[in-house]
Amino acid sequence: MPTVSVPLDGDLAAQLAALGVRPGDVLIVHASLRAVGPVDGGARAMVDALRRVLGPGGTLVVPAFTPENSDTSPHYRERVDGLSAEAREAVRASMPPFDRDTSAAPSMGRLAETVRTTPGAGRSGHPQTSFAAIGPAAGELLAGHRADCHLGEDSPLARLYEADARILMLGTGFDTCTAFHLGEYRRPDPPRRRYRCVVTRGGLRQWWEYEDVDLDDSDFGGLGAAFAGAVGEGTVRTGRVGSAPCRLVRLTPAVDFATGWLAAHRQVRG
Repeated sequence: MPTVSVPLDGDLAAQLAALGVRPGDVLIVHASLRAVGPVDGGARAMVDALRRVLGPGGTLVVPAFTPENSDTSPHYRERVDGLSAEAREAVRASMPPFDRDTSAAPSMGRLAETVRTTPGAGRSGHPQTSFAAIGPAAGELLAGHRADCHLGEDSPLARLYEADARILMLGTGFDTCTAFHLGEYRRPDPPRRRYRCVVTRGGLRQWWEYEDVDLDDSDFGGLGAAFAGAVGEGTVRTGRVGSAPCRLVRLTPAVDFATGWLAAHRQVRG
């Protein structure tokens, strides 16, 4: 796995280019700006640098997930842990319904929120696992995100797979690599469960329940380590942007590897 050396105090765009981000790429980014360190201009400067390297033909994609509007999410379980039944119901009653145009995605971080709110950015319509994107491929990537398909064939992840997108882990690890979830859908007979979230229908706030694949990222760190150790040169590149250790990963082989690894590993794990 090649290692790219980039200056800690150099221009952000130059560091991203040295890592391997190219003009015209379709790039999904997971970012910890805290890991990057102080950046003059903050998240906006980082988004501008990414778009400058991608150029007018490139498309920048981020997860814009909203677990805050669901009472079946880990976010909700953590929020209500230890609360009385009455207090839990008050939390549920206060949850805002998903709105594609206005619902914030605070748990996705500052860079994702900056992309989501950039003029011209689009967003897919899933009430819990939407994606935001800006660039010429955004419309095609975001279209057709079925509300009962978090991260499977009818989601932007499948479109990113078809586009041979790249994943930029900007100070984050494989444990948060959303693309691996597509491998969960593609393994034989994945387990399913019920989900529930708040939506607006006919102008009214209401709860909506649906069934989908049981998403589980608890072993993604081990999956990522196995993938990085198995692939050839060029599939995973490593380096630094600011103070952050970073990886640039080809999404399609990552999903293909995850599909087989998860089928074998989770079958053994039971």
